[in-house]
Amino acid sequence: MIKRVNIIDRRFPLEKGAGSDAVHRDPVYAYAVTQLADDSGLTGNGFAFTLGAGNELVCQAAKFYADKLIGKDIEELMRVFGKVSYQLANDPQFRWLGPQKGVVQLALASVTNACFDLWAKKRDVPLWKLLTDLSIDEVVSLLDLSYTEDEMSQEQARQLLQSQTIDKDERKKIVKQGYPGYDTSIGWFNYPDEQVKENCKKAVDAGFTAMKLKVGSADQERDIRRARLVREAAGEEAQIMLDVNQQWTLPQAIDICKRLQSINPYWIEEPTHPDDIWAHKKLADHIHPLKIALGEHVPNKIIFKNYLQAKCVDFIQADAVRVAGVSEFITISLLCKKYGVPVVPHVGDMGQLHQHLVLFNHIALGHEALFLEHIPHLRKYFLHPVQITDGRYKTPQEAGSSCDLKS
Repeated sequence: MIKRVNIIDRRFPLEKGAGSDAVHRDPVYAYAVTQLADDSGLTGNGFAFTLGAGNELVCQAAKFYADKLIGKDIEELMRVFGKVSYQLANDPQFRWLGPQKGVVQLALASVTNACFDLWAKKRDVPLWKLLTDLSIDEVVSLLDLSYTEDEMSQEQARQLLQSQTIDKDERKKIVKQGYPGYDTSIGWFNYPDEQVKENCKKAVDAGFTAMKLKVGSADQERDIRRARLVREAAGEEAQIMLDVNQQWTLPQAIDICKRLQSINPYWIEEPTHPDDIWAHKKLADHIHPLKIALGEHVPNKIIFKNYLQAKCVDFIQADAVRVAGVSEFITISLLCKKYGVPVVPHVGDMGQLHQHLVLFNHIALGHEALFLEHIPHLRKYFLHPVQITDGRYKTPQEAGSSCDLKS
């Protein structure tokens, strides 16, 4: 039974230039942490990710949600978590502040993720194993499918999960092989050219075959120069992603994407405003076959559903610390599987939680094991930080979701 709730505002200094992009020039990595302590002595840890200012608001909202769980048994809670999630997201007062977006959605992510961590610890297994061992009905019971019924009813979700059971044992080999990663930290926006070049070489030496550069400068020539620099340093076989962080207008995006095609980018990420689905549709039509990735700033399953329906996105970057936690992430992954669109999570939590979720996506849902973003800056703050060997995530073995922070 959950006896105590603790909410913590954690903020972490970064080295010069780290974490910077075209919009967020001086970030402070921060977590709104929810801790749920039960009567057996276990504590579930979950968090939402912010860039500093306003983190305290997410903490206040998380306290509102978490207090409603005091006195609940975690097993009973998780048996009907889809209903619980729906009730929390539709609280008559807090819903006005969203719905399902902004501070209240981040807060729900923090609380939800703490529930999943506590559940896995209660069963004494890593979260990826708990999720992949669930029955189809148990998975579906975790999900709030409201407003997605036109694309994913409960019965459709069951059928999709059932259809992926045939080769499930074969896909479990990923547990021993390790999940492929890609390196985002080579090309932060404020890094000088020489540092980007050197970081590329280090990434290749570490076994990474894919890496990402931050673009979106007011000076297009700077973006093009740095993109060519990364291509030259990484080699023709490397997969190079370019991340705009929403900086371009649609006309700008159409213009510069055509110029960037010469370096053969694997995708263009967040090219314009994340709410402007129609602009992404126009852009996708103009720059085809260049591919678009997005999702870092998409807050809920409904907008992801709309992007999929518009057929203007090639990679979905849902983030379980930005949507309403693990359960909504799974809902989005189901929708993506239906549409045949890969899920490549944004890793605002440094991969700690998502290393579990991509294993579930691959093993249980049959998603391609494409790769998972890797950002190393907060490793030293975790009790069980992600482990990367030869560019691959080693499968975590500790009970829980790998989200325990050092005090």
